[in-house]
Amino acid sequence: MVKKNACVFISGYGSNLKSLIDNSRKENFPVNISLVVSNNINAKGLLHAKKNCIPYLIVNTKKRNFENSILKMIKKHKIVLICLAGYMKIISKNFLNKYRKKIINIHPSLLPKYKGLNTYERVIKNNEKKTGCTVHFVNEKLDSGKLIVQKSFFIKKKDKTDVLKIKTQKLEKRAFPEAIIKIYRYS
Repeated sequence: MVKKNACVFISGYGSNLKSLIDNSRKENFPVNISLVVSNNINAKGLLHAKKNCIPYLIVNTKKRNFENSILKMIKKHKIVLICLAGYMKIISKNFLNKYRKKIINIHPSLLPKYKGLNTYERVIKNNEKKTGCTVHFVNEKLDSGKLIVQKSFFIKKKDKTDVLKIKTQKLEKRAFPEAIIKIYRYS
């Protein structure tokens, strides 16, 4: 199998990045993580890139043409799939147009419910019985692209936001790799 080059965008701890790197080391996984992009110079996830000798780019999203530097690196590393893993910035329409159907995101809810931020708080406030995570294609509307994989679990009465986060992140580590395999299964 010829593996495709993938890039992971992060803003924080990089737990999904670590999971994707670990999966990419498996012979039958369809992608190599070939680049990491972060909008946060202090993102702990950058340590996973460094530890695994993966090139990384830190961008200042306050600079006007920051996406151009990302696009150059993506081209240089022959990236065919972009994985948003806790990347806390909206991708521009121009960027989306260049990589349509090649950008996926993981979200900590069962979309279409609870798009955007503060999902765990809203799930608990609304007394949901079940929650989980969704991997979806990215489009112009926030957390609205075509669903690829969803994983769920039942919420216990005593569960608080911190517990939901832990349980959801555990599922994310399975859902993200599964979505990538699903995308490339027949290509």
